[in-house]
Amino acid sequence: MAVKHFLDLPDAGGDAIAAMLADAQDRKAARANWPRGRPDADQPLAGHVLGMIFEKNSTRTRVSFDMAMRQLGGTSLILDAGTSQLGRGESIADTARVLSRMVDAIMIRTDDHAKAQELAHHASVPVVNGLTDRSHPCQIVADLLTLVEHGKALPGLELAWLGDGNNVLHSILEAAALFKFNVRVGTPGGYEPDAEFVDMARSAGCEVTLTNDAVEAARGADVVVTDTWVSMGQDHAEAKLAAMAPFQVDEYLMALAKADAKFLHCLPAHVGEEVSEAVFEGAQSVVFDEAENRIHAQKSILLWCHGLLG
Repeated sequence: MAVKHFLDLPDAGGDAIAAMLADAQDRKAARANWPRGRPDADQPLAGHVLGMIFEKNSTRTRVSFDMAMRQLGGTSLILDAGTSQLGRGESIADTARVLSRMVDAIMIRTDDHAKAQELAHHASVPVVNGLTDRSHPCQIVADLLTLVEHGKALPGLELAWLGDGNNVLHSILEAAALFKFNVRVGTPGGYEPDAEFVDMARSAGCEVTLTNDAVEAARGADVVVTDTWVSMGQDHAEAKLAAMAPFQVDEYLMALAKADAKFLHCLPAHVGEEVSEAVFEGAQSVVFDEAENRIHAQKSILLWCHGLLG
């Protein structure tokens, strides 16, 4: 059987991701009022170990994958560049082949998407993309789960993105192609998403609007999404912040969206930059449901990778 990697949403496809969302909802409901560390009743990954490679700092990815494995009955271990041979020049190919003999799956959070692809090419166990500069698929499965939980039907959804055309938006566009929803992208000139993701969504029949007008992007939206404007390690922060300022999700822009619209942010947030405090802390914000759902989404992703789902 071919190894099932999860580097981008199309690796699984719409049917498998729909199965992930259903499984995540069921498992989450079954755990109501349980201690966080108590394993699920069936412990489907008992005896399994997830190796986690971190070349970028992390809170939610680190904790959510660790807790996902605990709840599935397995365990995890962490490698980072400062304390492993990766930081001393060992090749990704050799790392993949060694870890494949020691753990049952690998999660990598890194800068260059090519590293995740090379790791998957040489690994004989599943590799999961915990974040790269190209995409953030695990985050988007959690986002979709959050929207479904809050009563949003994915087909025909009107999603507004405000800010930087980054890796999170790329994965949203992949999700749009799979689930047939529309995306209005409001960015300053020069900060649009990569054209391949726009073309993918459009070729699947989605409406993708690219605009430099935040009002046009937000008006009538079912969900409004943003992210930090300056990611870890990015240069030219002052110029970028100035360009992004008109795209802050504030009370005015949220009022242009539908009355029952939800606000999403993958966190960490810089309140007062990409989002106002009133929106971030307001009734339409579901950012902490979204953060918690990283655990439940990733449990189902891991089960799919191990051939136990979909």
